[in-house]
Amino acid sequence: MSALTDEKASRCEVIAAEPTLAMAGLLDIDPPIDDRVPELWHWLYLLDRRPTRELGEDGHPTSGIPAPPGPGRRRMFAGGRVDTLQRLRIGVEATRTSWVTDTTEKQGRSGPLTFVTVRHEIVQGGDLVIAEEQDIVYRAPGTAALVVDETDESPQGREAELVLSVDEALLFRFSALTYNAHRIHYDRRWVAHEGYADLVVHGPLQALMMGELARRCGIALTGSRFAYRLVSPMVGPQPIHVYAAESGLRDGAQVCTAGGRPTAIGTISSLDD
Repeated sequence: MSALTDEKASRCEVIAAEPTLAMAGLLDIDPPIDDRVPELWHWLYLLDRRPTRELGEDGHPTSGIPAPPGPGRRRMFAGGRVDTLQRLRIGVEATRTSWVTDTTEKQGRSGPLTFVTVRHEIVQGGDLVIAEEQDIVYRAPGTAALVVDETDESPQGREAELVLSVDEALLFRFSALTYNAHRIHYDRRWVAHEGYADLVVHGPLQALMMGELARRCGIALTGSRFAYRLVSPMVGPQPIHVYAAESGLRDGAQVCTAGGRPTAIGTISSLDD
């Protein structure tokens, strides 16, 4: 395990309505009618907007929180945990503070990996409203792409409860809304450089869609922990399918490719547990 630092980064802003309206447009749904940001849509706010000169060749910042553990390391989102105590209020200032809580070296099927856990805490009106941890994985330069398991494990006996048609335009718009310049989501030349067959669908988009399935079915994530893992890359524009967990939507959901391969798994648990 690598040594950790006490470095923290904070960002403050008034929570505006426009990002929420923009996400509703991206998802082709009606905008929320209240003054609260839907659960998990906080990923549109309090973003680290770095100058272009501070971006690496892959589009990610070369310093900050988290900083790549070495030159040329390839970054992927592995998962995370979101504790929603309250939904963000539109029109009220909020502050997000971020810091690294863990760094671990592992050996994966694609070569050496560095896992970095970043904690974010969002405070609004003096109250902690959202606390989350994000797990980022860095691959060594020159390693193969993360392995895509082509096994069809489509859920049996469950209908796809939510489908989102993902094309190049949607990937571009989601990158823009989240200020994510990682080139694997829009640059096919770079995708080939990293060893993938096509554009990579964002992990946070898949996680957000699991939250959307719960929200649209009347299951609130406020007062709950939503934990999610990206289990396999989703590659190429396609309809993505979101299913309830085998034990029911109140326990979680999963995302599958158009061909039925699981790519993300989410679980829901009470913060009182």
